Amino acid sequence: MSLHDEGHTVAGWTGTAIATAGSVLLGWGVCAVSVPALVAGFAVGAVSVLVTWYLHLAGWGKPPGPRPRSQWPLGVRDAAARDGHPACASCRLAGRARRPAPHPTTATPLTADPQPATAETGA
Repeated sequence: MSLHDEGHTVAGWTGTAIATAGSVLLGWGVCAVSVPALVAGFAVGAVSVLVTWYLHLAGWGKPPGPRPRSQWPLGVRDAAARDGHPACASCRLAGRARRPAPHPTTATPLTADPQPATAETGA
């Protein structure tokens, strides 16, 4: 196995298998000049996107970025998926987006009284 987490998940493999079937159907539709096969191929491709999205939201996908090594095996379910992953487009589309914690800012103390804003007049 790779030394990096490449996202080998149930959601990824299932979506890839369905999309491959849709691509085969599309290719056959092109070769056979069959409009119904082309439409069916596009439909199977759309189904692959929806199935992958559903499985990701059910915890069989992975959040963006690397995961701990203990979560690399294919059959490990992501327990944090129910709350949503930060910076994850799929979770945002489902309304589950967790916003990342804001970065602390260093506030500079005021040393003098602030000047009131005045409008410039053209003379």
